[in-house]
Amino acid sequence: MGCSQAPEKAAETTGEKAAAPAEKAPAKDRIEAIKERGVLVCGVKDAVVPFGYVDEKTNQIIGFDVDVCKYLADELGVKMETKAVTSATRIPMVAQGSIDIAAATMTHKLSRDDVIDFSITYFMDGQKILVAKDGGINSVADLAGKKVGTAKGSTSEKNIKAAQPECTVLSFEGYPQAFLALKQGKVSAVTTDSTILLGLKNSDENPDNWVIAGDYISAEPYGLGLPENESNFRDFVNGALMKMWRSGDYQKIYNKWFGKDTNYYLPLTWQMELWP
Repeated sequence: MGCSQAPEKAAETTGEKAAAPAEKAPAKDRIEAIKERGVLVCGVKDAVVPFGYVDEKTNQIIGFDVDVCKYLADELGVKMETKAVTSATRIPMVAQGSIDIAAATMTHKLSRDDVIDFSITYFMDGQKILVAKDGGINSVADLAGKKVGTAKGSTSEKNIKAAQPECTVLSFEGYPQAFLALKQGKVSAVTTDSTILLGLKNSDENPDNWVIAGDYISAEPYGLGLPENESNFRDFVNGALMKMWRSGDYQKIYNKWFGKDTNYYLPLTWQMELWP
């Protein structure tokens, strides 16, 4: 029996409001338009720790992706604004011009590249499953006949169906909603990239109740989503990312969110593509 997919409705998340939209500028270079506007508008997740989430003290969106966007804004000499996106809305928002960049845990896939452009890889991860510690599930093989939660519009939907055809996938508005379903017993596992799962687990009141199980299901190279066919802007973003890596600023930002002293420790084991 094939793996079916049943969408599950959940409340939309909200985040920091952007003061200015990212207007399309067909007659003008986007970099010039951003500088005139004085703002780089970045689409980021607002409920995915530690990439993008709302700081309870300031009510502002913070996280690894936000800091990457802030670096790019500084390189342009402008302010940064954030707009909350989900896995389902991030590509349409880039394509429609409501944001300049999507820094939103987005895997660079050829199918997505038909709609928008991407930067070079700026983060590497892989997909796993999050399960109850004493739930008897130790690998994807154990999910046969089980329900698995993930987020709408994510690569995780297709990847888990390919890895375990005998499961049923429930797609939620976001990963927090999928994790809630796991805690309520509505699904037997949540699947997405391992660092996102780590964020869900360690943000819970009882993190020891949950384990990230099994081998990697897939490799997930993250790229920044960019407007289609705007090569000057793409060249700027790629150049800024490489500068950030060479200067050590990338490693500082990375260690801030994924270093040994954090709850989301992930050793930096890959090398960014660097052009001579």
